[in-house]
Amino acid sequence: MKKLLSALIALALGTTQGNAQTSHTASNDNFISVSGGQFVRNGKPYYYIGANFWYGAILASEGTGGNRRRLKQELDSLKAIGVDNLRILVGSDGKRGVPTKVEPTLQTAPREYNDTILAGLDYLLAEMRKRDMVAVLYLNNSWEWSGGYGQYLEWAGHGKAPVPAKDGYPAFMDFVSQFPKSPKAKQLFAGYVRDIISRTNRYTGIRYADDPTIMSWQIGNEPRAFSTDGKEAFAEWMEEAAALIDSLAPRQLVSTGSEGQHGCEEDMALFERIHACPHVDYMNIHIWPYNWGWAPQDKLTDNLKHAKEATKEYIDNHLDIARKYCKPLVLEEFGYPRDGFRFTKDAATTARDSYYEYIFSLVEGNARNGGLLAGCNFWGWGGTASLPVGHDYWQPGDDYTGDPAQEAQGLNSVFSTDTTTTNLIRMANRKLGSF
Repeated sequence: MKKLLSALIALALGTTQGNAQTSHTASNDNFISVSGGQFVRNGKPYYYIGANFWYGAILASEGTGGNRRRLKQELDSLKAIGVDNLRILVGSDGKRGVPTKVEPTLQTAPREYNDTILAGLDYLLAEMRKRDMVAVLYLNNSWEWSGGYGQYLEWAGHGKAPVPAKDGYPAFMDFVSQFPKSPKAKQLFAGYVRDIISRTNRYTGIRYADDPTIMSWQIGNEPRAFSTDGKEAFAEWMEEAAALIDSLAPRQLVSTGSEGQHGCEEDMALFERIHACPHVDYMNIHIWPYNWGWAPQDKLTDNLKHAKEATKEYIDNHLDIARKYCKPLVLEEFGYPRDGFRFTKDAATTARDSYYEYIFSLVEGNARNGGLLAGCNFWGWGGTASLPVGHDYWQPGDDYTGDPAQEAQGLNSVFSTDTTTTNLIRMANRKLGSF
């Protein structure tokens, strides 16, 4: 229904594929919609500087890892700097005790759930609703840190998934390349999708599919084919998954969670195909200057100019596809390490702040001109978390930061004490609110 309405609105306003003309048509309810290449919220174009808050459901639980006092504090802090859009992991999969995997897990066996984490997700959405915040909820993960591809393949009988921390990423990526080709693994994932989207929140009494607090359901975090010969199977699965989500939640948006070209085997035609799908409402990209070699750890400051130039080129290349289909584009993951590649909270963030400010300026320019770069979510919010002592990587009992378990804690986290960074975020959101 939402696509039909958007199409009719676009037709009435003369907006067609290949034309970036925008509309300010008001939505008839509180759900965020897409019209003329823009997000529309409460009848106005919606551009945003948001955050990744992957651990929100765990923090909101009353079990291991839960801390509802901290949760409320983090949400209040984010709201105070203008952040109202949070990208969140629904939950992790499989058994506990696997190195570099987030726990407690939500899906302990196929379609068997840890109710404490489900209650946490309910509570998180209820608290976000009180603060007029919206969530992008991702349902799967191609990487090991929350189970995802590898866990579904194990459950489907494909053997034990390699652990990158022990077996290396080449072995892991070769194994998980089977996921898009495995009917059983995809069937197990589809069952999970049905269970989650059809859920009713115990605190609000609202079905997830009827809750405007959920802006978008996302197929996964950085879904990939992981092989050239798997691209067709991957594209078909992405289209099937998008159609399933759309059928279950027709009033909410559907997104892919893609990194863009870098996550599509460097194939822009594949990126275009999975985002041209009529069940996908907007396009996603991620950008990682350090991870992708644009700014090595010993040249974070020296290569800052190059990182910005490469970022602009990457965004522009994907905007060309967005214009073709007149869909918004969101840079929903980006990060930059602290100066000197240090992880401590007292380490300076001069290079990071400069990079963030550049990203924000691109979103602001699009907001000012009605462009298709509609928002960004920095990675990630660490808030009041304490960093681990005596080790770099997350272990059970440590605070949750913005960095998942397979990365050094503090690598990309924005903490509440990072006042120069939080002030930049606050000022950028104020500017967006003035347009």
